[in-house]
Amino acid sequence: MVKGVGIGLRHQHLQQVLNEKPNIDWLEVHSENFFYDNLASYQLEQIADDYPLSLHGVGLSLGSDDKLNQQHLQNLKNAVDRFQPDLVSDHLSWSSIDGNYLHDLLPLPYTQATLNHFADKVKATQDFLGRQILIENPSSYLQFKVSNIPEWEFFARLPGLCGCGLLLDVNNIYVSCINHHYQASDYLAVIDKEDVGEIHLAGHTEKHLPQGRILIDDHSKKVSDEVWDLYQITLKKMGNKPTLIEWDSDIPDLSVLLDEAQKARAELDA
Repeated sequence: MVKGVGIGLRHQHLQQVLNEKPNIDWLEVHSENFFYDNLASYQLEQIADDYPLSLHGVGLSLGSDDKLNQQHLQNLKNAVDRFQPDLVSDHLSWSSIDGNYLHDLLPLPYTQATLNHFADKVKATQDFLGRQILIENPSSYLQFKVSNIPEWEFFARLPGLCGCGLLLDVNNIYVSCINHHYQASDYLAVIDKEDVGEIHLAGHTEKHLPQGRILIDDHSKKVSDEVWDLYQITLKKMGNKPTLIEWDSDIPDLSVLLDEAQKARAELDA
């Protein structure tokens, strides 16, 4: 069972993890990278003998007006059956229109109609998979004028509508709070700790443009001091939750990820 601290496992580290069996509680992979029968999937099958797994998806496009992609759902179900993960998750976002996929997790307008639509898509996904999934809060750089529900309320209401769990990304909360000038305390205040199944931590990049400062959630650095501080606050409210260190670009040596995981473990232990 997933508990304690995990790291995001990327292809660069598959063989090293197999060979060295590092001291880490669990591992998370991007679901779509293991849909097919190849060397990476064979390696992950062996790794699954030693570590609990989480499958974290980026391709369900649950917020899109498109119908659910049945082939994608079947591929995901096949991966779930093959690797037997403890957790399965995707994002509060959309990424496809008329069957064309964009290489990004795009923000939604936060309205009651969108909330009902998104919850229906999550429920259909869970019915197909025969299990609960977690939904992750987004990082974003723009907002829709038509939105009339705060993002944190929209996110917090999902479990009651469709029975999903929540994946609380602390870095995403920090990034969006800075970009949109709202308070992390408001975000955390409405989240029911019983709905939270996992926490993510990651690094971000700060850019200074003529229009002002913006944070980019690029998962290319160590977790910032500000996000560590927000993680401490989050744990005080949510309790001990499985925590993942994400790193998706400029991927460093495995030892760097393990060091970050040790920091998170120290916070959990405290």
